[in-house]
Amino acid sequence: MSAESLFTVALDGPLVRILLAGALGLFLGLEREWSHKSAGIRTFSLISLLAAVFTILDEPLLLVVGSLLVSAQGLLLAARGLLDEEQGLSLTTGVSMLVAYGIGVLVGSGLFIEGVTVAILSSMLLVLKRELHSFAWGLSREELRSSAEFAVLAFVIYPLLPPGSIELGAGGFAVAVEPRVIWLMVVTVAGIGIANYAIVRSYGGRGIAITGFFGGLASSTAVVGTMLDHVRQRPAATSYAVAAILLADAAMALRNLAIALAFTIESPLYGAIVPLGAVVLGSVAIAAAIADWDEEVEMELESPFSLRNALGFGAIFLLIVVSGALAETYLGTAGFYATAALSGLVSSAGAATSSVVLYRTGALEHDVAVIAILLATAASIVVKAMLAATSPNRSFTRQVSIWTGALLLITGLSTALVLL
Repeated sequence: MSAESLFTVALDGPLVRILLAGALGLFLGLEREWSHKSAGIRTFSLISLLAAVFTILDEPLLLVVGSLLVSAQGLLLAARGLLDEEQGLSLTTGVSMLVAYGIGVLVGSGLFIEGVTVAILSSMLLVLKRELHSFAWGLSREELRSSAEFAVLAFVIYPLLPPGSIELGAGGFAVAVEPRVIWLMVVTVAGIGIANYAIVRSYGGRGIAITGFFGGLASSTAVVGTMLDHVRQRPAATSYAVAAILLADAAMALRNLAIALAFTIESPLYGAIVPLGAVVLGSVAIAAAIADWDEEVEMELESPFSLRNALGFGAIFLLIVVSGALAETYLGTAGFYATAALSGLVSSAGAATSSVVLYRTGALEHDVAVIAILLATAASIVVKAMLAATSPNRSFTRQVSIWTGALLLITGLSTALVLL
């Protein structure tokens, strides 16, 4: 056996598992010791060690007996605290002891990363007790309801959806769509909406700029869904919402430019620099001009996000996906440009990546790859204007349409300047 193999076996051996289990138990017990609880460093470390030993011995009965003993000890400590008028009933220490036992089982089973993750998260929950209580007590009923709705969207409905693609339609008009991808867009809209709510509550109008740009890096299209809800709740902030969409366009173009250059270092797609750079600079300049970012603006929002708005946005997005798929399937292969533009309606990053991959393999020439990336970028800008047009706020719709046209004009002129 080689020295490397011996080293690997040693790291994965029973001794290392026992040592790591004890260390993690000690780490978890630090906060309990510091808080002067009945069970501290030694107790938690011993519990994790015991669980690791029972797991390594591979005796299920011992594991069950051990967990019952730890649970009973935790209940006794809770009952003891109940008799103490100053301390009162506290189940945290008892539950923490059971967590320490679980960490020992994980480490004893060789699940090191999982064990370390549980230990760190548990320790953070214990240390951040005051902050978590303050956060929970400060939530309004509307905020609590929105949090519960988001949890249902992300952690209940999403896993129930079928993975992969399914056929929609009948006869010769069936198209394949991915339910989880569509629903992920709904979850993304909701998630960005919650982040936007928190940031705007903290930073006012400037918070919308943060939401627009960084939300655009994740999903520029989803930012529109957030802003639709924003202008519904706060019509006076229309100019800031329009600016946020423009900043999302800037982030999207910057992301596509990074894709185009980072993976073609040996023979870079230099033709994309000027057009995409013009979109980035133009979007930022327009956003800076149409909203007074130095003005202190009160941004009182009703709720972190609107479930109705998120679901409506998902339905519109589904319609766009199906329309694009139908066009690509039944209008024939109109060429790579048409495919790139249709793909850009869903994900400009995906279209840009596909173009880069084909360019790297020699399947596409430089100019073809650049134009495909620009078409996908332009399609993403257009689809945001289409989604914004569903807002009943005519001022918002009109401004987004005007500035979208300006960005498309900038893109077209800069492309002609570079490639023609």
